[in-house]
Amino acid sequence: MTNDVEICKGDVIVMVGTRKGAFLLSGKNSRDDWQISGPYCEDGDVFHLTYDPRNGALLAAVNNVFWGSQVQISTNLGATWTASEGNPKISDGSDLPLGRIWHISPGRADEPGVLYLGAEPASLFRSHDWGNNWEQFSSLTRHPTRDRWQGGNGGLCLHSIVLDPSSRQRMWAGISAVGVFRTEDGGETWEPRNSGVRSDFLPDPFPEYGQCPHKVLAHPSRPEVLYQQNHCGVFRSDDAGDNWHDVTDGLPSRFGFVLGVHGQDPGTIYVMPEDSASEGQAGGERRYVTDAKMRIYRSRNGGDDWEALSNGLPSEHAYLHTMREGMATDDLDPGGVYVGTTSGDVFHSRDDGDSWHSMARYLPPINSVEVATVV
Repeated sequence: MTNDVEICKGDVIVMVGTRKGAFLLSGKNSRDDWQISGPYCEDGDVFHLTYDPRNGALLAAVNNVFWGSQVQISTNLGATWTASEGNPKISDGSDLPLGRIWHISPGRADEPGVLYLGAEPASLFRSHDWGNNWEQFSSLTRHPTRDRWQGGNGGLCLHSIVLDPSSRQRMWAGISAVGVFRTEDGGETWEPRNSGVRSDFLPDPFPEYGQCPHKVLAHPSRPEVLYQQNHCGVFRSDDAGDNWHDVTDGLPSRFGFVLGVHGQDPGTIYVMPEDSASEGQAGGERRYVTDAKMRIYRSRNGGDDWEALSNGLPSEHAYLHTMREGMATDDLDPGGVYVGTTSGDVFHSRDDGDSWHSMARYLPPINSVEVATVV
């Protein structure tokens, strides 16, 4: 693999985090020819790799079973990498050790130097200096319900961070298997926002908390409209999370991990259903695309109706699985959609999902996919 690929302003980069380092796929905005570079951060399991449009930096959540977890940063599109000077630490007086880092989110456009980070066990952090120092949202770590939180199959992880771009006071966090929490005061207090979300593996199928969101997203132009791919279905909220509506009807399975929102149309969303959860099971153990046929499902009206997209995707013997960060969308027209699998495949569409093409094969198992236009 080569690391001397030239990446220019205006190019599209697809960032792929894998169990054995990170890779970049780069090309022009026509998105019809790609060059691959990497691996980067080879000493770690890269759970998430993303791009900060405020300064052009790459941010990697790197986990190592021996050396622990750290944030690694590249300010030259992967040519060199440095570990952030300080790692986040749980500092609320508990004896909880920091586990794996699951998600990194650049701050809002008017928050220079601010980064947000989600980790396990169910912890949220913020840095004001590009990752050199971190502060913990202790009000979430010490939430009154905390002693009753239980993790899902992947652990007690905070994996989704959704910022309201118009308000520094409002943000959401998705935690497995706890639910969605919202703050309206910049993180001073947090409240569960899970009304209407099913959790039928619990005695109470609609509890205040205890749901298992796999991915939570919102379009920045309509942050009050939230979507989640949950263990028990796909849900939409039209009121910032106060109430959720089940929009699973029309999908072959309610179970899945990935979720995408169209870059220009906040009402268009994408999911990839997996296994036999639609048959009354909470999730099943097979964890591959339904009927071993890879199909992305698209809704143009927020989940009210769904259509299967399969042109160019494997249609038989496709025992493919994705992790929760395995789908991304760009903001070009027509829209691009990108999906990475634990089999090391990357597929992409450059026409809103109507047709699909293979971008890369035989990579290590893929944890995350993100896409950006270089500024």
